[in-house]
Amino acid sequence: MRMTPTLAVALATASLTLSGCLARTAANVVTAPVRVGAKAIDLATTSQSEADEKRGREIRRREERLGKLERRYERQREDCYDGDDRACDEARETYEEIEELLPQVPYEPD
Repeated sequence: MRMTPTLAVALATASLTLSGCLARTAANVVTAPVRVGAKAIDLATTSQSEADEKRGREIRRREERLGKLERRYERQREDCYDGDDRACDEARETYEEIEELLPQVPYEPD
């Protein structure tokens, strides 16, 4: 049985193409555990920028809470000066809450 030149070229091309596919598949199989492990480590760890973002959100949350408490305290103090004893008690409680929260909010100089 004689091979025609066209058939010979087709077989040569197919063998080269298939060997490349096999090599690529073998490389993917070998590197798959490394890629899976790297992805797991990436998911398990927090990058510095992610940690900074989380800290920034937490600081903003505390600052918002502090602002609300300070506004509430001012209203309660005004009511207290007007003679409302219950407002005086509430103002003291709010002030204690402010005092607990203040050390957790970073100080920024003007």
